[in-house]
Amino acid sequence: MGIPKIFGKEFLVMGILLSRGANRDELLESLTSGFGPIDEMSPEELFLWTHYYDGEMGEGIHRLFVLFRDPVDPSDLAGIKTRTDKLEFLFSGQEKRRVNLDPGLLAPGRFVLATTKDRAHRIPLADGIYAELTLIYEKGAFHALPWTYPDWASEPVTSMLARWRKKVFHRDHPELTT
Repeated sequence: MGIPKIFGKEFLVMGILLSRGANRDELLESLTSGFGPIDEMSPEELFLWTHYYDGEMGEGIHRLFVLFRDPVDPSDLAGIKTRTDKLEFLFSGQEKRRVNLDPGLLAPGRFVLATTKDRAHRIPLADGIYAELTLIYEKGAFHALPWTYPDWASEPVTSMLARWRKKVFHRDHPELTT
């Protein structure tokens, strides 16, 4: 018989897509207000991985990633995604999204994204939100799975997440290392 244990803390990472009409500073202020201080932020760059969002958000979409400073309870992931969906709506214009927010959890052995889309490899959490195991950490690096989105599977993103993992679990929070 297994004995339930309290989940270890994980770190919130937000993938952000911004259209030309989005107010980046206002969005970052809202994210900080809702999820706490930002620890690190990637450079903003043109999002060239897919044209999936162009019809809704227009061309010239930019991407950046944010790591939040304070650890979170992983059982809060569905609630976090629900809150980011509300922020997307608040920042929308003329019934079109100006921002796309992809919250995920950075853990010592994995990276998990939250989504509203059901697929065979996604686990229902609550309120129409699913968890997707997106990357696995082994042998000193993050590795993609067959369903991992190409931008999340890219070397720059997996390296950034590995660096952030090392920072938060080994230097800043050694008590969270498993």
